[in-house]
Amino acid sequence: MAAKKTMQRAGFRTNEYVVYPAHGVGQITSIEEQEIAGMNLELFVINFEQDKLTLRVPVAKVKSVNLRKLATDDDVARALKTVTGRARVKRTMWSRRAQEYEAKINSGDLDYISEVVRDLYRSEDQPEQSYSERQLFEQAMDRMSREISVVRKITLTEGEQVIFKELAKSPRRGPKTDTPSTEAATATDEKPGGTDKKSEAVA
Repeated sequence: MAAKKTMQRAGFRTNEYVVYPAHGVGQITSIEEQEIAGMNLELFVINFEQDKLTLRVPVAKVKSVNLRKLATDDDVARALKTVTGRARVKRTMWSRRAQEYEAKINSGDLDYISEVVRDLYRSEDQPEQSYSERQLFEQAMDRMSREISVVRKITLTEGEQVIFKELAKSPRRGPKTDTPSTEAATATDEKPGGTDKKSEAVA
């Protein structure tokens, strides 16, 4: 396996931060060539430092896996505005809503992720979240804060603080809510799937 001298492929370059939908923000550390079944494949080596995960994504598959560039400043501003809005909770079973939230998180789309953060956020004076709600909220917060921190060149903690500051501006849900309480989530809710950490995968 030899490292490619060419620093750019398919519009992406080494050392660039990108978003891989299933894992969030990572950095392209190199572009390699690997021979598989007699064919030479070019691969982006993407490192997800916090997850201690490395992916090798074939250059030819960047579109099919929806690898994308980081959000712009305007994208971040729009996402932060989203979290200041009123939570929109559908009148459906929690299990179905949980699937929808997880699909939004794993879409890698910052707009969708910010909607999950908005809908699952609970202030201190609100009912406590169920375990599965909390897991999904933390996963969405992690994805959103990581991208904001890289885009704005701030620490992850500062990225989280930016989001919580905007969440504090959102209308609080109280007794007048027109949607069923999510506290009806049962103990049999499945734990949302997470990323496999400390492993190396080939996309």
